[in-house]
Amino acid sequence: MVRLVKVFFLVCFVIGITNVGAQPFSNEIAAFKKQDAVSFPPKNEILFVGSSSFRMWKDVKTAFPNHTIINRGFGGSALPDVIRYADEIIFPYQPKQIVIYCGENDIASSDTVTGEMTRDRFKILFEMIRNKLPDVPVAFVSIKPSPSRWKMKDRMIAANKLIKKYLKKQKHTKYISVWKPMLGEDGKPMPDIFLGDNLHMNAKGYAIWQKIIEPYLLK
Repeated sequence: MVRLVKVFFLVCFVIGITNVGAQPFSNEIAAFKKQDAVSFPPKNEILFVGSSSFRMWKDVKTAFPNHTIINRGFGGSALPDVIRYADEIIFPYQPKQIVIYCGENDIASSDTVTGEMTRDRFKILFEMIRNKLPDVPVAFVSIKPSPSRWKMKDRMIAANKLIKKYLKKQKHTKYISVWKPMLGEDGKPMPDIFLGDNLHMNAKGYAIWQKIIEPYLLK
């Protein structure tokens, strides 16, 4: 609890600093608002929120034809960024389910960001959601492996395990693991499912995600 309080104030401090100047990803958030002003998404649909792995899933709506998906993946966001913009990209939509992919950029941002810190940041976001949307199911897509960040795998695996353990104790939650399905026979990320940056996925990579995530989406 003490550690969580410390992380909460650290997140607030970081958000406070960015509020003094230009906020990161403010242009993308403004674009979402503009889009909503033209055509606001229907209530009680499925919200995807998080970092660029969702942002770059351009055909996510057609990938799940039996569902209406609101995609609010933005930038190379980390958990504090999603926390910062939660009032703008989560709560207004009143979704029936929230699917989160975030945490990878937290670990990539600094060697000092541990699995425990990532888990604690996620807890802050989750508790914010529970405070305003107490009964809405939340699914967390595990941090994915990628060739360009393979050296960070131990911290990523630790974060995944800790978040999974935390979610087991929470109601209306699901943990969706994409880690092992993205590994080859050599135990390393399959190179042919990534773009040239060896970080973001190509169509083949997203096809793997589609098959894994589909069963967890509410009808």
